[in-house]
Amino acid sequence: MSAGTGTTNYTNPVVRWIEHRLPIFSTMDHMVGSQYPTPRNLSYWWNFGSLAGIVLVLQIVTGIVLAMHYTPHVDYAFASVEHIMRDVNYGWLLRYAHANGASFFFIVVYIHIFRGLYYGSYKTPRELLWMLGVVIMLLMMATAFMGYVLPWGQMSFWGATVITNLFSAIPIFGEGIVTWLWGGFSVDNPTLARFFSLHYLLPFVIVGVVVLHVLALHQFGSNNPLGIDRKSPKDSIPFHPYYTVKDLFGLGVFLIAFAVFVFYFPNMLGHPDNYIEADPLVTPAHIVPEWYFLPFYAILRAITFDILFIPAKLGGVIAMFGAIAVLFILPWLDRSPVRSARFRPIYKWFFWVLVADCVLLGYLGAKPAEGIYVVLALLGTIYYFFHFLILLPLLGSIERPKPLPASISEPVLGSAAATPAE
Repeated sequence: MSAGTGTTNYTNPVVRWIEHRLPIFSTMDHMVGSQYPTPRNLSYWWNFGSLAGIVLVLQIVTGIVLAMHYTPHVDYAFASVEHIMRDVNYGWLLRYAHANGASFFFIVVYIHIFRGLYYGSYKTPRELLWMLGVVIMLLMMATAFMGYVLPWGQMSFWGATVITNLFSAIPIFGEGIVTWLWGGFSVDNPTLARFFSLHYLLPFVIVGVVVLHVLALHQFGSNNPLGIDRKSPKDSIPFHPYYTVKDLFGLGVFLIAFAVFVFYFPNMLGHPDNYIEADPLVTPAHIVPEWYFLPFYAILRAITFDILFIPAKLGGVIAMFGAIAVLFILPWLDRSPVRSARFRPIYKWFFWVLVADCVLLGYLGAKPAEGIYVVLALLGTIYYFFHFLILLPLLGSIERPKPLPASISEPVLGSAAATPAE
């Protein structure tokens, strides 16, 4: 609790000595402590931001230890993973925690994103906060894809081959990009080496963007379920101890679910073919990415026809990356002055249609690209872009929202909100 002149009110002499020379404790108090005011009505859906940060730390710590025993060479990578599992003390725990941690990281982040969509957390003045969140998701995808290649199983090799080949659809520069990604003319040892290097580096880039994300969050504070700004002291409570306790409870529930997967179902979220060493001469019957990429994979494969002068392959790549790019411009597509879906009856229903559409695309991404699956994927892709590019701007003009409460404290405290503070 620094007054800006080096004086403190901390009672612990060690803390006071450090604070006088490096005001780290007062900074933390302003960022996530008793001096950081937050809306008093935040629900458990707001736990997922802090959970994402905790899982990121978990991934970095387990990844660093795993890197000490991993060999990024095509002749030894698969065997080194087996060595970690069988010979390294608690190597199996590290590997299962890291592999399942990636899946849980995406679960947490996807829930965090859909919560932002429902409550309008992307609207002014939090546009940059939202865009930084989308950047974090993109970096997560790149990191996870490169990490999936490292075990050098069948799905690792063929997944890398298929996904990197997509860049060849880019006119003029495509083939050069693929050659650069491969480090040669096929997925081989240079590919594995550079993917290992980037997989190790990118999490620290994510940390840097997360710092910017948190700074942007503190500029205007958290959104809330009502989607209205804080207007009086009654609308706020300190972050600590109220939300630190709430976050700790959420963390406990999360760790129970995480432990169930790590100890009882550690391979459930992986593909069986990836427990077979990579063989360039044997193609798997069905090449699929990890589950968290499946909706985008379905969008990629949904475009099976040329669109004007755009070939089908390039059209699929554009649609896949466009599905993420549209999130960057979302704050300007949704023109409704009301943030929260609680007060937008039509938008609320279409939000759940979007959730169902994304789940359907995820299911279709795991199915063969043939027959009815391709037709359904195309319909799902059409609705996805229709929702963001046409429906949201239209709803902003025709929807009649419900009346907003006068303040955050009004629905939370009821009649007590009108009583003067003693």
